[in-house]
Amino acid sequence: MASVVVVALATAGIWWGVASAASEPAVPAASALPDSTRMGSVELVTENLEPMRAFYVDAVGLEVLAEDADRLSLGSGGDEVLSIALADDRAADAPAEAGLYHSAILYPDEQSLARTLLNVATLAPESYTGSADHAVSLAFYFADPDGNGLELYTDTPQDEWVWEGGLVRMGSAPLDPNAFMQEYLDQAPTDGMPTDATPTMGHVHLRVGDLESARAFYADTLGFAVTAEAPGAVFFAAGGYHHHVATNTWSSAGASARPESLGLGSLTVHLGDESALTAVADRLTDAGATFTQDAGLLTVDDPWGNTVRLLAE
Repeated sequence: MASVVVVALATAGIWWGVASAASEPAVPAASALPDSTRMGSVELVTENLEPMRAFYVDAVGLEVLAEDADRLSLGSGGDEVLSIALADDRAADAPAEAGLYHSAILYPDEQSLARTLLNVATLAPESYTGSADHAVSLAFYFADPDGNGLELYTDTPQDEWVWEGGLVRMGSAPLDPNAFMQEYLDQAPTDGMPTDATPTMGHVHLRVGDLESARAFYADTLGFAVTAEAPGAVFFAAGGYHHHVATNTWSSAGASARPESLGLGSLTVHLGDESALTAVADRLTDAGATFTQDAGLLTVDDPWGNTVRLLAE
């Protein structure tokens, strides 16, 4: 079996997210968005499609759903997970600017994740950047050919997540990728797991300029609940998930609106409820935000120009 070159973890053993008031209910904070909320496709912008295609198709194992000279649609089980668009004359994505920290593909079980990790370790071992046990998930991190962050992860059993004061216990503890693969590659899928379960976009983590503005936009206006907080980061979700969106200022504190650049094109949120989209539009209007809405799709930029597409479906 191929080995992954392990790098040191910067945050091993650090935990966060749990409120101190033990008297508060051990349940997720309520969200203004429906429980059906889930993440959809992430759009990336590149100046060279071919290396990105090779990485995401050959190494990560996504399917080509559609392809032409200017765009590549990639997915799993027929559903789009990533869209990669070609663009010329754009500046490179910069860590000090707002933008994509990582997109995160969620696998239905440890076995399917382990098979993908082995493939990436075999075909693109240089892309590996780290791994961690986050208590709510087991995560492995990579950089694609353009330097965009990519997380491949699976959730731990939801009944083992610890909630207190509306926040979930998350953090970062050591996770050995080789030991993970050795444990799960030869195991059959978890009993009861649907045979057609496929990886999906689980969450998106963004670089932003300040956390209070992020909280005002993603929680107060869009309607996500705050589910965890860490030094320099806030996590948001609906439906009792650990997080659908995360924001951090680790390299981008003070960043202003993004220049037109490579990297993140947009992220998509599926609400599964037409009335929920109308409610988001009402909150954006009350906040004085500029957005467009047409045929079940609402498009809005966050305070730093990260584009969010919300779908009623």
